[in-house]
Amino acid sequence: MNYKKIVILLWLGLLWVSKASAQTIAPKYSNEFLAIGVGARALGMGNAQVALVNDATAGYWNPAGLLSIYNDYSLSLMHAEYFAGIAQYDYAGFSTRIDSSSVIGLSLIRFGVDDIPDTRFLFDANGMLNYDNIRFFSAADYAFLFSYARESSLMEGLSLGANAKVVHRSVGRFANAWGFGLDAGAQYHLGRWSFGLMLRDITTTFNAWTYNSELLKDVYSQTGNEIPESSLEVTLPRAVIGFARKFYFSEHFSGLLAMDLVTTFDGKRNVLIRTDVASTEPQLGMELAYQDLVYLRAGIGHFQQLKDFDGSKYTTFRPNGGIGVRLHKVIIDYALTDIADQSSAPYSHVFSLKVNLDKKDE
Repeated sequence: MNYKKIVILLWLGLLWVSKASAQTIAPKYSNEFLAIGVGARALGMGNAQVALVNDATAGYWNPAGLLSIYNDYSLSLMHAEYFAGIAQYDYAGFSTRIDSSSVIGLSLIRFGVDDIPDTRFLFDANGMLNYDNIRFFSAADYAFLFSYARESSLMEGLSLGANAKVVHRSVGRFANAWGFGLDAGAQYHLGRWSFGLMLRDITTTFNAWTYNSELLKDVYSQTGNEIPESSLEVTLPRAVIGFARKFYFSEHFSGLLAMDLVTTFDGKRNVLIRTDVASTEPQLGMELAYQDLVYLRAGIGHFQQLKDFDGSKYTTFRPNGGIGVRLHKVIIDYALTDIADQSSAPYSHVFSLKVNLDKKDE
């Protein structure tokens, strides 16, 4: 079997699907909360994970990486706050082995802003301010990922995986959406090299929005805005190709270098490589380990080409860093990162916890 032909056909298929979907109602940044990343290890390494991920977060980064977990159970938890604590970002992932050649996983992601004041009834019937009438609501995005990974019989060292993804987005009682999509991934290990491929939203992900017009019509009529109607939002496919290599400096010290190339198919973006159809952004990461007990990490990504007031162009990027500590079968990771340009937003502190257990430990 010619694997080069398979890759080319997959790539052409993505281009065709994205081009066809772009003719309809595909916003450029649909479901963008799913592009932030999970796990302090990954965030500290600039999100370069597709080829090397080997814990429960593989359900998000590349489901094929679940096969690199050698424990019977793996659990990962993460919490982060963005925009000075206004937005809360939480993640939980779990995986377990079915047999020696297959693993299943479950992931939950929530990104939300809570306690948003609803001031529609701030003025009472007499036209007086009444702060007791203020109610609060949340605007939150949820994603549920059901993952499956299995060793491939095509060639030694190759593993394959897939996600079934359910997305729920809500803005209080005013609007909500449900969506469904599929991801597919692969990892291949050859000596100290690892290669990965992650195809997100390969069938495109559709979010069906519904609006509570009764709650909104008074405000919209007063402001002269058009009352929104139920609609369908499409998330176009994206492909991530990853490379990683392990280094051994001595008996106690080792290193890891990784690079991911993230390609979107929703038109031109302000990234390093861009065309009218697709744009590609590199993500680079490194990790130094001491006896697999202490880890030092750094990464760089989010390259943006921006235009200054005088018309000249300049490039910005986002550096990241982090550390990790292994305590027997528990790993505590920390990352210093953000989700915006470093010149416009403060860095965020991200913590995550990983626990690996075996049946004999029960």
